[in-house]
Amino acid sequence: MSSEPQNPPMEEEEANNAVAQSKKAAKKEAAKLEKQRRREAADAAAGDSADASDPLAANYGDVPLDDLQSKAVTGRKWAEIGSLTAEMEGRAVLVRGRAQTIRGVSKKMAFLVVRERGFTVQCVVCVAPDLVSPQMVKFITGLSRESYVDVHGIVSVPKEPIKGASQQVEIQVRKLYCISKALPALPINIEDAARSEVEIEKALQAGEQLVRVNQDTRLNFRVLDLRTPANQGIFRVQCQVENIFRQFLLSEGFVGIHTPKLIAGASEGGSAVFKLDYKGQPACLAQSPQLHKQMAICGDFGRVFEIGPVFRAEDSFTHRHLCEFTGLDVEMEIKEHYSEVMDVVDQLFVAMFDSLNEKCKKELEAIGKQYPFEPLKYLRKTLRLTFQEGVQMLKEAGIEVDPLGDLNTETERKLGQLVSEKYGTEFYILHRYPLAVRPFYTMPCCDDPAYSNSFDVFIRGEEIISGAQRVHVPEFLATRAESCGIEVGTISTYIDSFRYGAPPHGGFGVGLERVVMLFCALNNIRKTSLFPRDPLRIAP
Repeated sequence: MSSEPQNPPMEEEEANNAVAQSKKAAKKEAAKLEKQRRREAADAAAGDSADASDPLAANYGDVPLDDLQSKAVTGRKWAEIGSLTAEMEGRAVLVRGRAQTIRGVSKKMAFLVVRERGFTVQCVVCVAPDLVSPQMVKFITGLSRESYVDVHGIVSVPKEPIKGASQQVEIQVRKLYCISKALPALPINIEDAARSEVEIEKALQAGEQLVRVNQDTRLNFRVLDLRTPANQGIFRVQCQVENIFRQFLLSEGFVGIHTPKLIAGASEGGSAVFKLDYKGQPACLAQSPQLHKQMAICGDFGRVFEIGPVFRAEDSFTHRHLCEFTGLDVEMEIKEHYSEVMDVVDQLFVAMFDSLNEKCKKELEAIGKQYPFEPLKYLRKTLRLTFQEGVQMLKEAGIEVDPLGDLNTETERKLGQLVSEKYGTEFYILHRYPLAVRPFYTMPCCDDPAYSNSFDVFIRGEEIISGAQRVHVPEFLATRAESCGIEVGTISTYIDSFRYGAPPHGGFGVGLERVVMLFCALNNIRKTSLFPRDPLRIAP
């Protein structure tokens, strides 16, 4: 478990000022958006959506609210935009999505690109007798970008490749209805938010200045930011990581459990806990499911895992820390050696990386387009080094490290670089950590009590997993807790669970967001958290 140096970039007064300014800006933006919304509502009330004198007026317009209140089941079938192919040429289809771009060519012709879950299709609106009127073209060109629309039309295959859409077919529009209007001026332009730094830098070199959407703006208007192709890819990859984790462990005889997030005392030690009042009793949010997953082992489940929220009240202003994240936790009986736990880590993550590379090609491509990265290098059999071997590698590279201390972020990265160069892998296990830097429930080594039966796992030079064999002897566990500054009375039920007979056991914990961040070589964990919670952010 690495010790992250706490170096907040601003003092408390500056942080408070930053929060106040952010709230002021958000309030101002909200007032602006409300004004625009009222203007839109007034336009709709005035009947601007369709021309009553147009004989084809029924083929376009705003859908009334009562038609969207589950009024009737019509049996209509919507095609998914991602499924549209050249083999469907000539077929009538109905699609629903967002009007990503709208371009009027003339009073008689317009193009719009409609997006659904990251896939896009070009739609052509052209005036034709008894089919499309000039008023319909006017209505469509007057739509605001990101509005939700239903498009009825005929699939066609253009002679030239389509550059501005994912699907290589067009829809010749016959009818178009607006389901939900977006504001005419959005706080974030999706095209800007989807732009890569490479594009921005190239434009600057060419003398053109493109909009760069900064991280705070993205997070303030996260719902819009999530619509970019890269973000759609990131959270689909994240879903797969969770799914692979679950399915692999189920196939290996593990049982999924759910442990309480309201507990009486700290589960990891230290002061980084969110304290609260629980019906007149002091309590806190769980820093991990550690204590309860061990108790589940004492309850004879043998092998357990959990996917759930974890809370850390650290003032960590870093690229890889959050106050709330999703933990992927494992605990299991050990027959002889804690290497059995490392075997599970090895097999699980090699299977995970293989599956992501095979099944998430489109998602990884979308991520890489905005955030270019090299595929992760890993071995079929995961490399294992002892902590002392890692210290020796650093020493040979001219970096002195305390053999009984911990590695900081800089030395972790340097060791990752050395390992990559020597062994050709960016994924490895470092074990036998000094006992002094591990949690109280960690089992010491039998041959040297200064070290422990514990391990960390690294991707691209950064820690993603901490694991160990646990102390299962209650008297020794109580002594260890006291030595780490934990009030034994607050975890008495946990210690008592080992008094009824407990098997040797061990496990590990993984941060879901951190796995995705490092697999995709992203530079900030907030990119892989749907709605991040950090020391300065609790909204949206």
